[in-house]
Amino acid sequence: MFTKGKTPEPPPPQPVAAPKPLIAEPPKTRPAAARAGPSIISADVKMTGSIVSQGELDINGHIEGDVKATALTIGDTGAVKGEVVAESVVVRGTVEGRIRGRKVQLCTGAKVRGDIYHASLAIEPNALFEGAVKHAQDPMADQPGGSSGGHGPTF
Repeated sequence: MFTKGKTPEPPPPQPVAAPKPLIAEPPKTRPAAARAGPSIISADVKMTGSIVSQGELDINGHIEGDVKATALTIGDTGAVKGEVVAESVVVRGTVEGRIRGRKVQLCTGAKVRGDIYHASLAIEPNALFEGAVKHAQDPMADQPGGSSGGHGPTF
């Protein structure tokens, strides 16, 4: 009746919200062990207690306690008195205790007193070693018979 000649106005447009992603993407970061360099214990450091690292560890100081890492290098001035456990162990200094590693290397000048459990072992000339060598398919697993305190060979 009264609308003849008038065109109906369309309703005002509703704001359209941007679609939200269904799954939030996790932040793209690499694991800490992959992006960080090795942790270094300097020659002037003396520590007592266990050390655990998810990455590489370079020891040039003196450690009295067990050390566990993915890759471990004991430098010329480094010394560990305790058990050493790592996928890769390179010894240039001194170890008094058991070594467990898939790949173990005793470099020239190294001094090791203790048993070595390994999948691969290399001993360079003039490396001193006193103890037993035992090949193991999985040297990283706890050895049967318990720990001998991790210090020196058992007689």
